[in-house]
Amino acid sequence: MANELRGTFGSIFIAVPVLMQAYLHRQILLVLEEMGGVPSDFMLEFQQPGNPEHGDLACNAAMQLARHLKRGPKQIADAIKSGLETLPLDSNKISSVEVAGPGFLNFRISNAYLFDSLSDILSAGLAYGQTHSGDGKRALVEFVSANPTGPLTVGHGRNAVLGDTIARLLQWTGYKVEREYYFNDAGRQMRVLGESVKARFMAELDPKIATKMIGEGEEKVEVPVPFPEDGYLGDYIAEIAKELFDSGETVDLDDTDRFKRAAEQKIFAEIGATLTRMGIHMDSYFNERSLYDSGQIWQIIERFREKELAYDKDGAIWLKTTAFGKEADTVLVKSTGEPTYRLPDIGYHIDKIERGYDRIVDVFGADHIATFPDVVEGVRALGYDADRIEVIIYQFVTLVRSGQAVKMSTRKATYVTLDELMDEVGEDVTRFFFLMRSPNTHLEFDLDLAKEASDTNPVFYLQYAHARIQSILRKADDIGMDRKSPADLSLLSHQTEIALIKMLMGLPENISKAAELGEPHRLANYLREVAVAFTQFYGSCRIIGEAENVAGARMALASATAQVLKNGLSVLGISAPDRM
Repeated sequence: MANELRGTFGSIFIAVPVLMQAYLHRQILLVLEEMGGVPSDFMLEFQQPGNPEHGDLACNAAMQLARHLKRGPKQIADAIKSGLETLPLDSNKISSVEVAGPGFLNFRISNAYLFDSLSDILSAGLAYGQTHSGDGKRALVEFVSANPTGPLTVGHGRNAVLGDTIARLLQWTGYKVEREYYFNDAGRQMRVLGESVKARFMAELDPKIATKMIGEGEEKVEVPVPFPEDGYLGDYIAEIAKELFDSGETVDLDDTDRFKRAAEQKIFAEIGATLTRMGIHMDSYFNERSLYDSGQIWQIIERFREKELAYDKDGAIWLKTTAFGKEADTVLVKSTGEPTYRLPDIGYHIDKIERGYDRIVDVFGADHIATFPDVVEGVRALGYDADRIEVIIYQFVTLVRSGQAVKMSTRKATYVTLDELMDEVGEDVTRFFFLMRSPNTHLEFDLDLAKEASDTNPVFYLQYAHARIQSILRKADDIGMDRKSPADLSLLSHQTEIALIKMLMGLPENISKAAELGEPHRLANYLREVAVAFTQFYGSCRIIGEAENVAGARMALASATAQVLKNGLSVLGISAPDRM
């Protein structure tokens, strides 16, 4: 049971590791058994006191059990306290237990436990924060999954960073993780892409070809007459056509697939380069077309028919989603013979399950919120374990400059590319800003803040805290201070020192919870609180200029802080510079 604290930037887990809570859980239940036992549905609850003066952990068991034990809550709390002292509690873990208010049990962690934890952080080094809940398990994270019809946009960027960071979180909890990109190179979008490149190629062949204007308002673009009305207008289309023309290759103008292949190859190369720039590597690519080539799509329809979950109406094939609780049934195959996206997606998720993954994570935009349940329930209806499927829905991104929504792109198209965003604010800032809000929250990406080199910029604040610690340690080395001998951590007694140790202890739980919920912003928020706690410590406790033994202990605390920041930032895919 992890406890939560509402901080400046959201819910974070601090101070009391799960193992400590498990220890107290066992001890309290032992006492309660002596007092007459507890109801079968009783759940022991812990929480973080709102006021640090009330201790590190609070339990409301006395109030929960008042009716069952037919005694007043304070009387029960006093009895539990007395029983815990009789056991007794391990003084190397818990220094005191107090009864407060109407019957709360407040516990204080012993300094000995804190110092042991700090020593463990220093010993673990780059491995600190890793947990083992996923050991022996496999996870597949599917994300980005944009068809190769154009460069990755800012919207794709949030998807990419969320997916990659969720994969990193799962790896830190022990999972063997694979990243997969799902795409379709055979649908209508790709056909229109090929036709768009072909029209631009024809203009290269004949510069005097007739033109027309398409698009709306400022996005109106002059295009060759053969250009499809719903074609792709970005400058990259003309660039692909020119590259093909300049290659000197003889191209059959009736072979639209040749233009499509040229576009697909070029665009996928650009997508790969953009992902590499973001520090993202895909382990596999899954082509939707393989589901058709194998016949799996049509087999799924027959299986639905056998279960009386599919039927024909108005020339289309329908899925009986009313059997899953929806108000209306849903088209699986249109009257034109073209499947809706639900059908191949059901096949794709069956394929994932049959590949043996324990966790199957999908990262989808908000436009999927009404449709993905049909896919999950369709998979379940065919007898597969759909509980393995986890869907992360993220809201869209608005770029803001000077308080106004803006468009940075100079291309005559309706998007801002991810590369353009990184060109302006950098890779680290781009990643962090995509992660610092809950996925289900609309993200306003403040470009002015993103470029600010000040404490108000959250990623700058974190990176500067790490660089500042490294600067302190370098200075200590320069003046000959001993950092190799074991530090006497018991000399750490100032309230800001103790508070910082407790904060550092929270990294494993924050990584674990962020991985469990698919919410990387929890880790980003926690790291911000670590940096705040370090700033408060360093403002109150000198390192350079103190007695050697005190300075040594504080340098150890600073080193552990740097390690936590470095490890946490690495999970987020962000660098931890030694100098800024």
